[in-house]
Amino acid sequence: MKLKSSEPFWLVKNGIINSYPSLRENLDTEILIIGGGITGSLIAHQCIKDGYKTILMDRREIGHGSTSATTSMLQYEIDIPLYQLIDLIGKKAAVECYWACYKSIDDLKKIAQLIKSDCGFKKKESLYFAALKKDVSWLKKEFEARKKIGIPVKWMEAEEIYKKYRLKNSYGGILSEQGGSIDAFRLAHDILAYNYKKGLKIFDKTDVKKVTNKQNGVTVVTEYGTTITAKKIIYCNGFESTEIIKDNFVKLLSTYAIVGERSEDDQSYLNDTLFWNTAAPYLYMRTTDDNRLLIGGEDEDFVNAEKRDALLNDKSGRLTKYLKKILPNYDFRMDFVWAGTFGETKDGLPYIGKHPNFPSAYFVLGFGGNGITFSVIGMKLVSEMLKNKKHTLAEYFKFRR
Repeated sequence: MKLKSSEPFWLVKNGIINSYPSLRENLDTEILIIGGGITGSLIAHQCIKDGYKTILMDRREIGHGSTSATTSMLQYEIDIPLYQLIDLIGKKAAVECYWACYKSIDDLKKIAQLIKSDCGFKKKESLYFAALKKDVSWLKKEFEARKKIGIPVKWMEAEEIYKKYRLKNSYGGILSEQGGSIDAFRLAHDILAYNYKKGLKIFDKTDVKKVTNKQNGVTVVTEYGTTITAKKIIYCNGFESTEIIKDNFVKLLSTYAIVGERSEDDQSYLNDTLFWNTAAPYLYMRTTDDNRLLIGGEDEDFVNAEKRDALLNDKSGRLTKYLKKILPNYDFRMDFVWAGTFGETKDGLPYIGKHPNFPSAYFVLGFGGNGITFSVIGMKLVSEMLKNKKHTLAEYFKFRR
């Protein structure tokens, strides 16, 4: 019997990159960051750049949370289409959010280049295609909304999509110039290693047992009884923030992904583009830098990790079947299958900033399909907030909005 790995592809591909100790002493710092994934690494990068004495801590090994499960598709598109987001939060806010996500992909590229990361950052186009004929009308409405605010987009008919990508069963779509892909697990490690040399202290496998919040700082007690006192604490712990914030502010979902064996065939017709469709929940697809095909989706409500993982066989079968439907001539053999948990908000936007119940704390929670780009935006917001300045996006990303 041939077993397929249920470990996320990125963990197996990269192995152990860097290992950090658990906390064995009491420490004092200016900034304490909780969460050692891609979000925490980016916020740590900004804090070190801004000159703060900074500690980063994670309950797991670095990058072993959602960062290990992400498909690392870099998109400016928010889960809520632009024309709908305009109705939800107003034109000015919606346009600013979309453009901020658009620019964040280039900002991330600069960071990857600065630290000389081996994360395989690659700029790509993005094709958002209609999965059903009835979706064409609203997708064209979305195309016009993006075009109207200056985002470089092109409408592609089904025949053109098939000719260029060999993609069947689409009914037309929006081709965007802006997109990208990375290995987020590798990038998080590379960012942390770069900043470790600049004075960032990193501790993994250290869980937080108690946090005492005061107006002038926090005191954190770990599972080992060690303590950290900090002027500010920044939570970059994604869906695990629901353990401490009792508001009903995010819906947790399970998502599934599969990666095929390394292809010996020419995949150049797929390599420069991200693909995702209008299905609910939507499916998404891209190639990896070692010539594999990755497809994900089949999202459903998260109950617990055991029930989520029990569906791996069923979900991988469904994803494989759909892949055969849209790329019938592609020789796909599954090599990896895994599941992850992520958060979905009502307006598709993240939560970044203070929460009224937690003095001296900030949260950077990049929920949604493009959490990585939200985290890049979060760098700028946190930098401004720590200086008691107000960022224009802060109002749109605040709690209890």
